[in-house]
Amino acid sequence: MARTTRTLAEISQVALLADSLQQFIRGGGGYRPPAVKNPDTMLILEWSGATVHIVMMAWADPSGKPILVQRELSGEEHPGEAPVPHAGFGRHGLQRVLITGASGPIGSALLASFTAQNTQVVRLVRGQASSAAQISWDPLTALSPAAVSGFDAVIHLAGESVVGRWTDAKKKAIRESRVLGTRNLAAALARSEAKPRVLVCASAVGFYGNRGEEVLREESPIGRGFLPEVCGEWEDASRIAAEAGIRTVNIRIGLVLTPKGGALGKMLTPFTLGLGGRMGLGRQWMSWIHVDDIVGAIHHAIGAESLAGPVNLVAPNPVRNAEFTKVLASVLRRPAFFPVPAFALRLAFGKQAAEEMLLASQRVQPGKLGASGYTFRFRELRAALQNLVG
Repeated sequence: MARTTRTLAEISQVALLADSLQQFIRGGGGYRPPAVKNPDTMLILEWSGATVHIVMMAWADPSGKPILVQRELSGEEHPGEAPVPHAGFGRHGLQRVLITGASGPIGSALLASFTAQNTQVVRLVRGQASSAAQISWDPLTALSPAAVSGFDAVIHLAGESVVGRWTDAKKKAIRESRVLGTRNLAAALARSEAKPRVLVCASAVGFYGNRGEEVLREESPIGRGFLPEVCGEWEDASRIAAEAGIRTVNIRIGLVLTPKGGALGKMLTPFTLGLGGRMGLGRQWMSWIHVDDIVGAIHHAIGAESLAGPVNLVAPNPVRNAEFTKVLASVLRRPAFFPVPAFALRLAFGKQAAEEMLLASQRVQPGKLGASGYTFRFRELRAALQNLVG
């Protein structure tokens, strides 16, 4: 068996290998690629360090003796990080999954991962359902138990965006969409005839509030302010499902890195124009996580029976805002000479929103996630940003 080093473009079956590599990263493992003409061809991928081994086994005769061809691709596309397949992917025996908030950046990435596994996904959607893969619901009203019965897992991500000025109406929408929405969903699941094995319910590191230099873990007490209050009530609302015997995981999500939305998506335009800079003094800690690790951690939470209650979904190496600014500017090859003073943030977003969302310091650790065996793809900020926008 000959081994040679190749880049992806140098391999003859580029389309097949690229498709298979993409599927594997999303959790497919060894599988039959859908575009192969010969149904007896199997593509197998394995990671070893920073190298991905792509093995094509083609059965040429009925005896079953394979012709084995192997290539190795270096992992140089992600300096400092070896892409690691998420161990939980495709190993839960999931047939039907229910998701809320599927149109957001996290939900859309999750949909793609389940599609790669051939898992049937049904979405709870606001407004009229347009297909059999959708169920209409109003988060603020009671939900029929029959509508949510018969799913293996439920992933609840829906909630009003916290971005914007926190008027009284905005704060009411933020709170009710999360608390009432979760309460109504959890109550319906608790009364359903065929309950799910697990409910993964979103929360946020906003639970901890502004904590300065304190290292925060799942057992750390709740903070003070509007966001901690909302997060506490949000998590409490899911207990209806837990008390009915459904394993419930409250994922406290940090700053999700994806160019398709969220904070990073909004930062890209000013930073690309060379107009980026730190917020305030830049000393506040930012607990971030790559969107691929959000997806991987949710799959892990579904499969890890030991996980229940609050679980921090953040990378293990938070950074200060000044460092985040410096690294993002470096990856984009742009200067970052335009800091935004704290008073300007308070004027733009209002005092409470600016201080709780943009200036708050949250140095969070993924204690339970790491202890349960999850392996991060992106532990360092530079590698994560290079993967996303470099």
